[in-house]
Amino acid sequence: MTTSERARVRVRVPAKVNVQLAVGAARPDGFHDLANVFLAVGLYDEITVTPADTLRITCEGPDAAQVPLDATNLAARAALALARRHGIDPSVHIHIAKDIPVAGGMAGGSADGAGALLACDALWSLNSSRDELLAICAELGSDVPFSLIGGAALGTGRGEHLTPLDTGGTFPWVFAVADGGLSTPTVFREFDRLTAGTPVPPPAADPELLDALRTGDATALAATLSNDLQPAALALRPSLADTLAAGTAAGALAALVSGSGPTTAFLAKSPEAADEVAEALLASGTCRTARVATSPAEGATVLEHTGPGRI
Repeated sequence: MTTSERARVRVRVPAKVNVQLAVGAARPDGFHDLANVFLAVGLYDEITVTPADTLRITCEGPDAAQVPLDATNLAARAALALARRHGIDPSVHIHIAKDIPVAGGMAGGSADGAGALLACDALWSLNSSRDELLAICAELGSDVPFSLIGGAALGTGRGEHLTPLDTGGTFPWVFAVADGGLSTPTVFREFDRLTAGTPVPPPAADPELLDALRTGDATALAATLSNDLQPAALALRPSLADTLAAGTAAGALAALVSGSGPTTAFLAKSPEAADEVAEALLASGTCRTARVATSPAEGATVLEHTGPGRI
């Protein structure tokens, strides 16, 4: 076995929940200005990158069959973008161990892009600065920069311009995973349809929500959660209303659609309460599965790096 064949980088990258998603009117370029308050949550994909004869993607885990294994995958696009920037042959095997719900509004694809970018940068010993990596992330997609940095942040523009936020504690969540996915562009088109002919105010972060994050007050955070895409997601998938009602009835402090959906998110007052909400959601028959996690979580993190000069 050669040295290059032994080279291997494994990166862990978190899912996200939007505790506020304020959406402005459509811009001329088709995007929307956002005030997007992200929290990284402790559900993770792991990306392992090794040298190969050609660029290829493999995937394992729940819903792996729904993950594209071609150049449309954000992990492949990340490797190609980084290789082009440095004149490198992008021949790597990218393996995705997927635990973030697919097409569920939790930025699983974006997480894979950020994870592959960090892994390839380490494998190729590029030592890129965080700003360089964030610039590539922004080219790949609106949620990819946050997947890289994790924690808590306010995203403006189309979500790619990030301001880190302080959090004063941890927040327990339950995520109810629906059958099937929802296309983010389709949800935004439905938002445009629903708001046609009415004024759409410029998006702005809620100061009370930012205060609740800073103090770690789950009850105060629950009172300020909001998602301007929720009416569009419910219009496209009315059954999500039953899931939201089931979690609220089980004692969740608040419930909302996560991002563009169809995953629904429930803020709980304690880890024990989160377990109870998850059990009730499963028993309700309104979702496929329910996952418990806490936030904030670290962004993309190298877990393993073997190869030349590595142990």
